[in-house]
Amino acid sequence: MAAYLGVDVGGTKTALRLEADGHAAVESVVRWPVGGGVRHDLGVLARAVREVCAGRPVLTAVGVAMPATVDGAGRVVGWPGRPSWTGLDLGAYLRELFPTARVSWADDGDLAAVAEAAVAGRRDVVYVGVGTGVGGGIVLDGRPLPGPGRGSCELGHMVVDRAGPACDCGRRGCVQAVASGPATLRRAARGRGVGEVSAAELRQAWLDGAQWARAAVRDSADAVALAVVGVAELLGPDVAVVGGGFAVGLPGYAAVVAEHIRASARPGRPGPAVREAVLGPLSSLSGAVLLARDQLAEAQPADSD
Repeated sequence: MAAYLGVDVGGTKTALRLEADGHAAVESVVRWPVGGGVRHDLGVLARAVREVCAGRPVLTAVGVAMPATVDGAGRVVGWPGRPSWTGLDLGAYLRELFPTARVSWADDGDLAAVAEAAVAGRRDVVYVGVGTGVGGGIVLDGRPLPGPGRGSCELGHMVVDRAGPACDCGRRGCVQAVASGPATLRRAARGRGVGEVSAAELRQAWLDGAQWARAAVRDSADAVALAVVGVAELLGPDVAVVGGGFAVGLPGYAAVVAEHIRASARPGRPGPAVREAVLGPLSSLSGAVLLARDQLAEAQPADSD
């Protein structure tokens, strides 16, 4: 009996989805402990895996969506969102955590792009996920770019404003520095002029049409649009998909991105159509499940000999 686990590792939380033949899918979301460091994070992840898998068939394959930069040897070489993970031998840890399963990992934005392209039936897609950070992925002619063994598509670190705010990667004006959830909330707080602004407060103010909220969100959407326009000039994707928990939580965010893309278009290059993520904030998690299924599919011919 086949059992697949998808794990979407995030900057503030991690989502898991277990699918097994003949069983209902099981999902769980756990938040990282504040200031706990990598050891605490991995302990939280291990407990979450045990809870999700309890009473279920033995895992056959696992797919992991990662926002961190992971080198070819499986070691985390950079993750500004959770710097304590830098240096972690991710491959060794996952093999220890899942000793009986085939395990693979990939960039969370790349997996989200694959999942959104699959559910939409599209072969040329650029995906931008706006959450704690900004991730992204590109599917061209049905295949993710830049391709296996060539790293990931870091749309969040495209520079859209040379004089923009500092990014946690060390540069200035990256899409992530302008458009991520935390960056947008900080800008909203400055615009309101009183204390911090929570995601829930921003959402309500956005729906109410408050000027400070609209200005903060529109700056975020503009940065995302500029990144999409840049990709479109190079690759000409049919569709731009906007997802991620922060963007999905703001009704009409994708429409504002589309508006900015139209305003940035040049004659003969109107830019891609813009769609909100069909899978909502679960694009990367769905991609991780697909990655797990692909692991099993690759194994079956060899196993049948």
